[in-house]
Order: sequence, then structure tokens, then C-alpha cells
Amino acid sequence: MSSSMPFTRRALLGATAGLAASPALAASQGKMGRGPFKASWESLAAGYRTPDWFRDAKLGIWSHWGPQCVPEYGDWYGRQMYQQGNPFYEHHVKTYGHPTQFGFMEFIPRWKADAWDPEGLMKSYVAAGAKFFMSMANHHDNLDLFDSRHHAWNSTRVGPRRDIVGTWEKVARHHGLKFAVSNHAAHAWHWWQTAYGYDAEGPLKGQRYDAFRLRKADGKGKWWEGLDPQDLYTGPNMVIPDGMNSIAQANAWHDKHDGEWLETPPPNNPAFVRNWLLRQNDLVDRYKPDMVYFDNYALPLGQAGLEATAHFYNNAMRQFGRTDVVVTGKKLTPFQRKAIVEDVERGFSDRLRDEPWQTDTCIGNWHYDRGLYERDGYKTARDVIQRLTDVVSKNGTLMLSIPQRGDGSIDDKEARVLADMAGWIAVNGEAIYSTRPWKIYGEGPTRLVEGMQNEGDAKPFEARDIRFTTKAGALYALPLVEPGREMVIESLALGAPHAGGEVRRVSLLGGDPLEFKRDDKGLKITLPERRPAFTPVVKIEGPGLA
Repeated sequence: MSSSMPFTRRALLGATAGLAASPALAASQGKMGRGPFKASWESLAAGYRTPDWFRDAKLGIWSHWGPQCVPEYGDWYGRQMYQQGNPFYEHHVKTYGHPTQFGFMEFIPRWKADAWDPEGLMKSYVAAGAKFFMSMANHHDNLDLFDSRHHAWNSTRVGPRRDIVGTWEKVARHHGLKFAVSNHAAHAWHWWQTAYGYDAEGPLKGQRYDAFRLRKADGKGKWWEGLDPQDLYTGPNMVIPDGMNSIAQANAWHDKHDGEWLETPPPNNPAFVRNWLLRQNDLVDRYKPDMVYFDNYALPLGQAGLEATAHFYNNAMRQFGRTDVVVTGKKLTPFQRKAIVEDVERGFSDRLRDEPWQTDTCIGNWHYDRGLYERDGYKTARDVIQRLTDVVSKNGTLMLSIPQRGDGSIDDKEARVLADMAGWIAVNGEAIYSTRPWKIYGEGPTRLVEGMQNEGDAKPFEARDIRFTTKAGALYALPLVEPGREMVIESLALGAPHAGGEVRRVSLLGGDPLEFKRDDKGLKITLPERRPAFTPVVKIEGPGLA
């Protein structure tokens, strides 16, 4: 859900499996791409195969960027600026004014993207090892970042007045990368309801915020003339009633109602569902992405998510003759993992998975956070490589977000992370790209806990934590923490359960052959003092090893 902020997380996965198509979808269903896939989990699972390009790519870079980056205050600014008592609300009132007068939409014309250098950024992403690139197409704030034919609130009409997705697509493909898009807008209908609220305490108690009162006619002579704010804020779907007399009472109401992480369609707003589907299909028809990331448990909005996925798969069948594309969703059942690829947000897998999967994370907060920069709070390149190594060893792919400032630039500390990643990848990429898992994912004392949103709870890795990958008959051993002069791989001890095969040659990637000894305690490798990159990788060759 692309946030570190708490939502009451009730995943209504069953709602995505058995809903009949609603009348609101009837008009859009007639425009579904014809092909073998139908809008059901059964049809998607029967015909889908994860493409090899995704299994080979291993690392993608994500531009999770939009007007919520303008305040440089972190995740979900748009929702939290309307919650009295929240630090975001306090910051907003102090910095910009009260949300009755300066609502979220006033950030949009301030999002000018005037320092955005997509070509320069893409070069640094490619150097850092990205094999595919993902552009956010919209967030929960419901602004489309592409030339949307079905939503006037889009970045070609307001804000930077540029086709963000289209620009990224051209630049990414020019650099030989696969191209992905992320769609988060299915949650806008409940996420935005705080903007229809009011202060429960203080001098402006009871006065409703901008979303409650603004209509199309109010824009005459203003920057948003001709646009209806209700189309941005999605309409009053779940409005907090009058009469809340304390901040605690108001926040408890929001947590119980619009604060739940719902995957169901809004019960009284079928037009929202129809419009979402039209926008999503327009997105894939126009930009032909290789991957669609849905920020949803399973698929969004009941039948609409199934319709969108079937449409995307059928497009791929016509274009490639096979399902050469990827759709991701979260918290999937075993059956659903046959239909789409599972994404584990800011979390881990505790096992080697049979199906290809993905984790997505960020070196900071999803939306740019100036305070995090000042506190030196970013993940380091070592942290990123640890995650990449662990994920790849378990048959997964890593999607990494590099936060952009509102003007489109990245800061010097982020540039350093990318440069350090590039140094490691230049030496050790052989052990990552186009590899497949070994018989086991690895060894070592550290045990990760399966699940989403648990990065902060993970114990630090140790030098004995080693991960394995294979390619072209070679076995690669990737320690997660830089070892000392001797590296011991217990899984390759003589007689160990997975140690079949003969070790004939051991070498350091980017270096020379290494001395080794194999006994019933393990494969003992002598490493040089000077190494070509932090956290070295060892290549082990011999018949029957991989």
C-alpha cells in the first residue's frame, strides 16, 4: 500500500473471487480486449505463466513520485493533512495554512517537476543494476500521471503539464529496460474521505475542509477552472458525521470507517469503479507496459480488477503470442499465485518459493521525506544488496524505490546509494541476473519472519548468513555480511544433504582463483585481504554442484 502509515488492514480477499459484474461495468466490458482470458481467477490461473524476462531481471527501480512529494514530509501526506492531531496536520497548518483554505489540491500547481532529468536518472538506475523500471501512474490521491482520456485530473492538464508515464516509458525503453506502471487509485474512494471532515476542536471546530464544499463552478478564474474537485476527491462516499467533539473521537471514527484497507467497490458509487477500469485499460493500451503493479490485496475492486487483468493478458497474447507480462498483488492464496505474481511489501519470505515473486521496498519513505534525509535514515547500498541477494536466492525479484523530491530531483545521499550499488553490481552482477535458485536458498543463523511491513523488526544479518544462486552449471555463494579471511560453507560439507558434486574450482568474482579445502565441516575458502567490492561473491564450479 506504499506507506509506513497505519491503516486498519482488513483484507476482503473473498470479495474479489465471486462478485458478478456490476451494471456500472457493463459499458466498459464491451471494450475488453478479446482473447483467451476471461475475468475470473480460474481463467487467469489456467492460462498464465510468469515470463522469463521477469525471472531473469531480478532488480527494478521505481519512481514513486507525485504532488505528495512537494511538502517533502513523507508518506500519505494527502490523507493525514486532514486529520487534526496528526503531525502532518500540524505541519500543514503551520507551513501552508488550514485545510479549509489550503487543501491538498493546492499542491498540484506547485508540483512543477522543474528539476526532473529522466535521462540522467535512468542512466544512474541502469548503472545501479536495474533491468526494468516502474513509473507510478497514480496514487491514492487519484491524480493520473499520464495523458488520461477518462480523468481530467491528470499531469498533462495540471501540475507539470507533462506526460510523466509516457516520458518515463520512452526513456526506459531507449535504455533497453522493461517498463512497468503502478496503480494505487483503487483505494482513493475511502482514502480521501478525511478531506471531507472537519476540526473536532479549536477555533475552526465543525468547519468542513475543502473537499466537502468545492465544486466545479468554484474554479472560475482559478488555475483549476473547468475541473471538478469532486472528481479528484472521489465524492462523499463515507463522510464523518457532524457532532464529533474531540480529536480522539474523530480519529477513532476514521480508523473504523474510511481507515480500513478495503478492496471492495464503494457501495454507493459505481461510477468510481467504472471510471477506474476505463483509466486502467487506457493506461495499458496506450503505454503497453510489461508489468502492472496493483497496490492491493489480491486484485482491486472486485470484478473490475479481474476485468483489468484479463484485458492486460489478452493484449499481451495479441502482441507477443504469450503472456509475456506481469501483474502483481499482495496476500495471495496459493491458487491466486498461479494467476498473478505475489508482491511482499517491505517484508520477507522465510523460504524458497516455488513461484516467482517480488518484494518492493524503498531506501527511505515512499514519498520524499526531508527529515529522513537530514537524519541519515536511508538504507545503504549494503542494505539494498543484502535484500537483493536474499530475495533472488528465494526465487524472487526486488523492486526498489528511490524517492524523488517534488521538483523531480534526487538528493546527494540517494545518488551515493546508487553509485555504491553500481560498484557492487559491476563486479558481482553475474551471480544475480538470469540466475535460478539452488536446492536450498542459503544457510546461517538469522531467520527471517514471513510477511509484509516487517522490515524494521528484522534482526541484522551475520557473516555466516550465506545465500546461493546458480547459472550455467556454476554455484554462487553470496555472504550477506562481509566475511573475514576464511569463509566456511557448511552446506557443501562432505556428506551434507545438498552437497552432491565435486568442487574443482573456486574463484572470487572480479578476482583470482581461491584456495579451498573441503571436509566434513564444510567448504573452507581462503579470501584475499583486498577485494574488488564490498560483500564479495564466490563462484564454485564442478560437476554436479548446481
